[in-house]
Amino acid sequence: MKVFVTGASGWIGSAVVPELLAAGHQVVGLARSDASAAAVERQGAEVLRGSLDDLASLAKGAAEADGVIHLAFNHDFSDYAGAGRTERAALTTLASTLEGSGRPLLFAAGTAVVAPGQVITESDRTQGGADSPRGGGEALALGYADRGVRPVSLRFAPTVHGEGDHGFVGTLAAVARQTGVAGYIGDGTHRWSAVHVRDAARLVRLALEGGAAGSAVHVVAEEGVETRVVAEAIGHALGVPSPSVAPEDAEAHFGWIGRFFALDLPASSALTQQSLGWTPTGPTLLEDLAAGYYTR
Repeated sequence: MKVFVTGASGWIGSAVVPELLAAGHQVVGLARSDASAAAVERQGAEVLRGSLDDLASLAKGAAEADGVIHLAFNHDFSDYAGAGRTERAALTTLASTLEGSGRPLLFAAGTAVVAPGQVITESDRTQGGADSPRGGGEALALGYADRGVRPVSLRFAPTVHGEGDHGFVGTLAAVARQTGVAGYIGDGTHRWSAVHVRDAARLVRLALEGGAAGSAVHVVAEEGVETRVVAEAIGHALGVPSPSVAPEDAEAHFGWIGRFFALDLPASSALTQQSLGWTPTGPTLLEDLAAGYYTR
């Protein structure tokens, strides 16, 4: 299968591309810069120059592929609404290009808060509408299941961890180095699900090959790790204390990530594992923290 991948040089994409190539697929990766293009080529994939704002490049990549994996996202948390609009436009372009073809459109999404204390499952649906998180892209794209597309939502855990991770947990470690404490918010009992990047890449491939149209796939290995435990592991690795930070002080202490670190985001992948035959085998989040990947 010829697969068009956005975000091919990113943290998750850099694991997905070799997974696809090893399985015999051909990969074309979207690249915005010379550095990104070089990274894609080093992995053995072809390059299509363009960006999320260049809708013509997205349409071209989708039109010439047997399937699309959309992993790129504008992580500008100073203008999260703008990032949502960009995402909505990108997904509209990709989905409309594939309309009537029966080809797969896999796209990155996140787990969401359904109700306090409730574990989200694949059957739960997130909010739609342009003002919803990520521009309501999940509801928009899944709606194309009735229009001749095979859309599959890839709901990634808040932390996709491993050596080289610079995402949410990497940001928390950076805050701890800067402030001298690895704090948690409130009593720290709210939870984040987690998955190792290699397990995530394997599941993305399985979803490309067999994910059902209109389905949500939970890229989750650990249902929920308490944020206090995460903070204490970061503190132990860095040799700094792990105090509680009052909720009203979270944004001042943590910056933009405080709003996410305060959320309770447990998620189950039981249905995903059963339907796609996926069993996570990678290290846990705490094992990766103990290995020192976030203290270098």
